[in-house]
Amino acid sequence: MKHVTTATGAAIPALGYGTWRLSGPEAYRGVREALDVGYRHIDTAQLYGNETECGQAIAQSDVPRDQVFLTTKVWRDHLDRDGILRTTDESLARIGSDYVDLLLLHWPNARFPMEAALDALVEVQQAGKARYIGVSNYPSAMLAAAAARAPITTNQVEYHCLLGQQAVLEVAAEHGIAVTAYCPLAQGRLADQSVLAEIGEAHGATPAQIALAWLVGQEGVAAIPKSRNAERIAENFAALDIALSADERARIDALPKNQRTVDPAAFAIPWDPS
Repeated sequence: MKHVTTATGAAIPALGYGTWRLSGPEAYRGVREALDVGYRHIDTAQLYGNETECGQAIAQSDVPRDQVFLTTKVWRDHLDRDGILRTTDESLARIGSDYVDLLLLHWPNARFPMEAALDALVEVQQAGKARYIGVSNYPSAMLAAAAARAPITTNQVEYHCLLGQQAVLEVAAEHGIAVTAYCPLAQGRLADQSVLAEIGEAHGATPAQIALAWLVGQEGVAAIPKSRNAERIAENFAALDIALSADERARIDALPKNQRTVDPAAFAIPWDPS
């Protein structure tokens, strides 16, 4: 099983720890536990309100900062040049670092021209405040336009074995862009999938581990599962050791791919058909 996804020179640990909806001591504890288990990819965002705790957890762990691939995201209300530059500096201050490994634009916003937002993102990168840059929740046509404007490393989207992202994956592959899967466990909707349970039984693994192995076994795909539970954090990380057969992957491929847990329409984003 691959442990790293590469794009635009970045080596992104294929399995990261997501922190959406974690706050305060819970976020700190989750990141510390993830680092202790072996995760080296931590995902946060301005919107999550936990950049401080993520930064403290990294700084107070035994893992050197340069061994952690840290992502944060600029919220969609700040996608003008001044907003991106200002809030990036605010993020870095909260994190306690002079750079992040990856800085993303968090959801498109028609109020702000995409080209200007991408130019500002490049400006942040050139200033050394972000090693790599990218986007989040960009449908395929928008991703192609972004790739023509800036060196996009990843597009972070909802992606799991019950939701297809074929159009995004094709554009990403064409432009050498990684796809990072958030909500990779479909927010708990996988437990009743008998296919995952059957495959898991053959591997001595849980359905969640099989779902993660299916994702990170794909070329150019990383995943960032979240959990509050220390045992589950470790179980998720162990998915890196599972190698699915072609037949097993085909069975998972055949599952319905139309079950969203996050609605792009809430952000006025028309998405590709599943």
